[in-house]
Amino acid sequence: MFKTPRRVAAAAAVAALAASAFAGGAVAASNPVTEAQAHNSACRSGLTARQLKHELMVALQRDVRQHYPRVMRASVFRRLSTHPVVAYRLVARWSPARFHAIVCGAANRRTRPPVPVSLTSVVTSAQTSAAGPLGVPGNWHLAWSDEFSGSALDTSKWSTGWFGSGVTVPVNSYEQQCYDPAQVTTAGGNLNLTAIAKAQTVNGTTYPYSSGMVTTMGKYSFTYGAVEARINLTGTNGKINNWPAFWADGTGAWPATGELDVMEGLGGAAAYHFHSPSGGPGGNVSGNFTGWHTYAADWQPGAVTYYYDGRKVGQITTGITASPMYLILNYAVGGAGGKVVAPSTMQVDYVRVWQ
Repeated sequence: MFKTPRRVAAAAAVAALAASAFAGGAVAASNPVTEAQAHNSACRSGLTARQLKHELMVALQRDVRQHYPRVMRASVFRRLSTHPVVAYRLVARWSPARFHAIVCGAANRRTRPPVPVSLTSVVTSAQTSAAGPLGVPGNWHLAWSDEFSGSALDTSKWSTGWFGSGVTVPVNSYEQQCYDPAQVTTAGGNLNLTAIAKAQTVNGTTYPYSSGMVTTMGKYSFTYGAVEARINLTGTNGKINNWPAFWADGTGAWPATGELDVMEGLGGAAAYHFHSPSGGPGGNVSGNFTGWHTYAADWQPGAVTYYYDGRKVGQITTGITASPMYLILNYAVGGAGGKVVAPSTMQVDYVRVWQ
């Protein structure tokens, strides 16, 4: 994974890949492909935009196989597919001769009519349509996402708080914080949910901590598909601090319409569950999940399969509901969580839903 803010990380990844494994060939060329050259070559080739993107990715994968040791290839392939814009910025460093050879060679194998396409359009398309959830098999269409790239929370997608506006009560009576919109910010391409030791009284109850929550309730819901977020959690001795969660809740009465817990920090461990009238089966996942990690769940009729960092970690096949669900990210304190640390921030790089 490469993270610093996302825009800085993308540039760093391009430089590192081009300067190391790809530097030996024409990839890191002194005369990179220009926009006009890319446009002209693509126009003459007769490739559609989809075909062009496919051929360029195949060439990048060939470079990886040639220059990386076998043990590193899977990780590099994941980086290229998870961050397509980085892959196509690498393409922009190729020499015109190599770009033309790949595109025109592919064109000789195709028979579709010419469609003008530029490298800029390829990059833009790749940036706005992520390849799919990490490690989750299937052919996916990106249905909804937030990359948190703006200077403020996108309120057309998210609300703050739990069933109300302003400062609201916690989700359950075990939590020791209220949810305050002031504890929700965006910066550097991340959503930040920050827990602080600030006592506030809500509906006659005083909570010693204040923290952040966002939810798509009433703004976006989905039925079936894969949901994924990349999240940074603070920790102590490899254990997750506080009680962070990334989950989806049914749009009706709980638990009849279900609750899908993609990741919940329980007692310092990362855990998954699915709550329904049948119960709440799930489990803790071994390993250190402090720092940046990717959490995903593939919700299909009769089954939910969970993936952490692209690795299948569990599956639940009992009590799976079919009601639409909305998304929730919250940073609770106390209760069933880990060590209480405040101030502390839960950061989210992106949230995406594929169907």
